[in-house]
Amino acid sequence: MRFYRRTRRLVDISLSIIGLVVTLPMTLIVAIAIKLESKGPIFYFQERVGLHGKTFKIIKFRSMRTDAESKGAVWALENDPRVTSTGRLIRKLRIDEIPQFINILAGEMSMIGPRPERPEFVCQLEQKIPFYSERHLVKPGLTGWAQVCYPYGASFEDAKEKHQYDLYYIKNQSPLLDTIILFDTFRVVLFGRLSR
Repeated sequence: MRFYRRTRRLVDISLSIIGLVVTLPMTLIVAIAIKLESKGPIFYFQERVGLHGKTFKIIKFRSMRTDAESKGAVWALENDPRVTSTGRLIRKLRIDEIPQFINILAGEMSMIGPRPERPEFVCQLEQKIPFYSERHLVKPGLTGWAQVCYPYGASFEDAKEKHQYDLYYIKNQSPLLDTIILFDTFRVVLFGRLSR
């Protein structure tokens, strides 16, 4: 298991560096598009819960209006009116997640693992979903078994269903399963499935 963890970290560092370099031209185009469409920052920083319950700031391209959460945190909606036109496209193609390669380099995330959730929602979900805190036994991931098997979570029921996939991954981590998830992630991104 120690060898597996060390190997994963090396793979995380290698893939995130490659990812940042390869997507640099796209990053510049997206940054310009975000600035041209609406006032506000290019990047969006949001607190998430990671390994052992420790919080960190996740980095994403801003895909919503700057006043999207003026009334507090809410689940993302299908055809969410808070999402900008550019945001809708980059979400569909999962481009908004590219900056998280920086979180991976910093050791806050891994390429594969349960998606990190917001503290506000974690408190609620831990009270309603058995063993929900088990997901914090591993680093959160840029992608994961739940992400390639189930649509973007937008409700308590979605979170409950996706948690079953996360538990399966935590109990069955292996180089083979990680490889399957990576290939499935490429398929999901290329065909634009499971996004919202």
